[in-house]
Amino acid sequence: MKDMVIDELRAAYDAQLRGVTPPGGGARIEKDGPLTRVVGRHRGFVTGPRDLGVYGAELDALIARQRDFYAARGEAVEWKTRAHDLPADLTDRLTAAGFVAEDSETVLVGQSADLAAGPVLPDGVSLRRVTSRPDLRRVAAMESTVWGEDWSRLADDLAARIENAPENTVVLVAEARTEVVCAAWLVFNDGVDFGGLWGGSTLKEWRGQGIYRAMVAHRAQLAAARGVPYVYVDASADSAPILTRLGLHTITTTTPYVWSP
Repeated sequence: MKDMVIDELRAAYDAQLRGVTPPGGGARIEKDGPLTRVVGRHRGFVTGPRDLGVYGAELDALIARQRDFYAARGEAVEWKTRAHDLPADLTDRLTAAGFVAEDSETVLVGQSADLAAGPVLPDGVSLRRVTSRPDLRRVAAMESTVWGEDWSRLADDLAARIENAPENTVVLVAEARTEVVCAAWLVFNDGVDFGGLWGGSTLKEWRGQGIYRAMVAHRAQLAAARGVPYVYVDASADSAPILTRLGLHTITTTTPYVWSP
């Protein structure tokens, strides 16, 4: 029965979540054959259906065309792959074209109603939705601290998403007094049965206190209230076990293949 549920969830994921969220902020979406690509962000992004339907030399040409398109712009590009993609030699051909695999993540899906709950937070920590540029810059600064690299561009990306579709992007922060200790966002797409759980980063000294779990529960609550039956997440190795314990199901893995000028 569990295998049947996972097969159904994976089929729904493939049918509904192979595109991209409208980017806003001057970025645009283009099509090239079976592929969808984003132009105008800090780096390009390419995704496609489960089965690209092109093989051999034709597939090599399609890959080279994306690489050369972004090379002409002087930009890096991420090609998002999933473990069950076809053709099966897609990643080998990406590698041969100069794309490099980054860390894989686990794709998990759960039912919003099963995961929904009011957030339970440690004493002194509160949760609120944010939309202003100053708050989004605080989120980006916290993410920079967590990941040890410059995430300042995140503020502009989130601001563009909120401006483009304010009802479809919910950015949440957990704060201890005036310090952002965790941030996460929930992204909807009109007509799609899944809400995307993104972010979910917590400062090291605040981990292990249930803040991440509270963020998941509250975002599931928002999705359920909107009538969106599922939530999904591309989870790191640290987060995947927590999400599995909460009741999400692993349906595949995803690996970004990146080409840089």
